[in-house]
Amino acid sequence: MSENCFQILAREGKARRGRIATAHGLVNTPAFMPVGTAGTVKAMLPESVAATGAEILLGNTYHLMLRPGAERVAALGGLHEFMNWPGPILTDSGGFQVMSLSELRKIGEEGVEFRSHLDGAKHLLTPERSIEIQDRLDADIAMCFDECTPFPATPEQAAQSMRLSMRWAARSRTAFRRRPGYLLFGIMQGGIHEDLRKESADALAGIGFDGYAIGGLAIGEGQQEMFRILDFAPDLLPAGRPRYLMGVGRPEDIVGAVQRGIDMFDCVMPTRSGRTGLAFTRFGELNMRNARHAEDILPIDPRCACPACRGYSRGYIHHLVKSREILGSMLLTWHNLHYYQELMAGLRGAIEAGGLAEFVAGFGTERAQASDRLKPTRLET
Repeated sequence: MSENCFQILAREGKARRGRIATAHGLVNTPAFMPVGTAGTVKAMLPESVAATGAEILLGNTYHLMLRPGAERVAALGGLHEFMNWPGPILTDSGGFQVMSLSELRKIGEEGVEFRSHLDGAKHLLTPERSIEIQDRLDADIAMCFDECTPFPATPEQAAQSMRLSMRWAARSRTAFRRRPGYLLFGIMQGGIHEDLRKESADALAGIGFDGYAIGGLAIGEGQQEMFRILDFAPDLLPAGRPRYLMGVGRPEDIVGAVQRGIDMFDCVMPTRSGRTGLAFTRFGELNMRNARHAEDILPIDPRCACPACRGYSRGYIHHLVKSREILGSMLLTWHNLHYYQELMAGLRGAIEAGGLAEFVAGFGTERAQASDRLKPTRLET
């Protein structure tokens, strides 16, 4: 395990305000990573993503290994140069996509044999191959190859899956090529079972990683159950390393997880929602497809400084969405990512100032005002 690249700058309760040093720059935490699955954040230029305040992106090992191929990305200068993103990149291991997208997959001790969802070609993804692909992509933060335990699962199924992931974690650690500023994160599994989560955390700490992710959540268990697990799971992990909650999530999930000691997040929600007409605001979500917005002169959020809110009305964005114009996806994606990054900046500032409790209370109050604050405003006729 390399020198600790994570610095905790402030704490409030279990919440931490920190900073991760990587080969391609610093990441201030709590951090939200926009998802650039296939080497792009959909509907956004890299410069636009950076303008939202994002410091780190997530790339996907599974999709990039199938198209265009890790070797081709490496030949074209690595993922940073390939996609024109000079900042840090985290790549997931490919395990989740193998389990969720691939057909005819066969899980064994060696790895997972599967057929591509693109052309049906057969592949074998092992811990060693996953790490090799992430190395060729030049990811600042690589993830161990793991099996994402399905939900629901019996305790026996969860235990078997978790222990396989821990054996794969050890192999991932051995395969990882050490370079300054390049980090490897282990992934805790164990389903909804505290004893299995503890066993997983102990195994990962024994192997030794630069950071630790909590996997196997936000897959159908519901917020209450997720928070129950987060009430104890982060505390099982090494205190001085970053903690990453994979695949989360909704703004209220992020706020609750930060209170419970999580430092990093990723989710397709702000970008996918932007492409389907949903806007996130301080007062909840707006479905811009709804006819109520057709003649609304207000921006999505009058207090938002993103380009969508500075220059366009809800009525116009409703028109773009209904007309399936590309600009609608672009503006809504930019707005949603701006909202998420503004939320993360607010959380960081609140922890630094010792005002997280007040910030969370204000967050809840604003969202409770949704019905009044999101009413359409029309021109007088």
